[in-house]
Amino acid sequence: MTVYKDYDNYLTEHLDASIAELSALCAIPSVAAQNTGLDEGAALVGEMLAARGFEVEILPTGGSPVVYAERKGKSDKTLLFYNHYDVQPAEPLELWDSPPWEATLRDGKLYARGVSDDKGHLTSRLFAIDAILEADGELPCNVKFLVEGEEEIGSVHLPEFIAANTEKLAADVCVWEFGGVDHREAPMQHLGLRGICYVELSVETASTDVHSGLGGSIFPNAAWRLVWALNTLKGEDERIRIPGYYDNVAPPTERDIELIAALPEVADEYKQRYGVDHFLKGTTGGTELQIQQVFEPTCTICGLTSGYQGPGSKTVLPAKASAKVDFRLVPNQTIEEVLTKLRAHLDAEGFEDIQIEFMGGGPAGRTDPDDPFVQLVVDAATEVYGMPMQIDPMVGGSGPNAAFLQYLKLPIVSAGVGYPGAGAHAPNENMRLDLYVKGAQHIVRILKEYGE
Repeated sequence: MTVYKDYDNYLTEHLDASIAELSALCAIPSVAAQNTGLDEGAALVGEMLAARGFEVEILPTGGSPVVYAERKGKSDKTLLFYNHYDVQPAEPLELWDSPPWEATLRDGKLYARGVSDDKGHLTSRLFAIDAILEADGELPCNVKFLVEGEEEIGSVHLPEFIAANTEKLAADVCVWEFGGVDHREAPMQHLGLRGICYVELSVETASTDVHSGLGGSIFPNAAWRLVWALNTLKGEDERIRIPGYYDNVAPPTERDIELIAALPEVADEYKQRYGVDHFLKGTTGGTELQIQQVFEPTCTICGLTSGYQGPGSKTVLPAKASAKVDFRLVPNQTIEEVLTKLRAHLDAEGFEDIQIEFMGGGPAGRTDPDDPFVQLVVDAATEVYGMPMQIDPMVGGSGPNAAFLQYLKLPIVSAGVGYPGAGAHAPNENMRLDLYVKGAQHIVRILKEYGE
């Protein structure tokens, strides 16, 4: 049995150097949605991996480049890390307490855009590799990294990249880009992601905005037109009204329900953290809330744009209107069917003029909770966190894990540095330094115990 004292001591003693490396990565505004800093982000990630003796390739896709790296290890087993170097936009900038592109340490937390999602997860894994190389001089197994630059916009080109590079990416197991603890400080093992179909709906009713006094009673209003169309998508009962939308929805299995029933109550924690006073459909908490949260598909208006939205008043009739809408998909739903049924529904409701632009997404994907690698990762967390890791069969968020499952056919586990207060995608995104060290300690144990 491996004794981890030397590895853990290394991580404690070299924390400042790793945080400095993370801070340099966070200084690059690699925002996929704005197409900024992506080449620079990929280049720095490549340099960081090369510094650890990895063979690195920066490979083109139809969008942002993919960083691929591999280093041989002692055993023939191969572990693949998936991460991303792109981040969410930092806006609104005025809500940040420190500059989003200058990592700032306050009260044991490092603040910066992308520090938790996903740059801290990436550098914590490199930190763990540093500790192993310092102590052992070699890795316990073959290690590969796939670091993409479009995760925050739906990994638009990644499935195609994976399908075309299955031999290069071949591995036995995969550690996903995120992980961490819940509100109890308990480490969580998330084994599945919902799918997503992200669209922009738009309509144009005139060639230019019009004075509302001139056109208000005689010209069509793009904003109203879009609102009426959106109103047909979902009722006040929260039921999605697109015909056939629920036809292929797979309910949770008995094993899913067993695992969900063992999860902690989250109702009060959600109410406190997010400032909500009730949940949809009259759900009050418990297993019912947990199942509803991840095993029911959604239709969410993420943003609306039309007309004048600045300070004061402007009497204008909008010529154009658009809405960003995401559909979170559960197992067995596909993007193709959602897009087809959405188009048919809008047409049947008399909204042939509403344009649909598909902006990215992918299907749901899940790993068997009883896979031996899952148990290895769960067991490896106990010494680090002082309590057993708890298995969550699926989370509500989305990512490209289905492509890994389909083309590479390998189990996917989570392990990382996150916590509920990290503020990913929000102003003042942050990462706790104590969890950064624990995340690296967990990765050390995963690599060592898997290789041995």
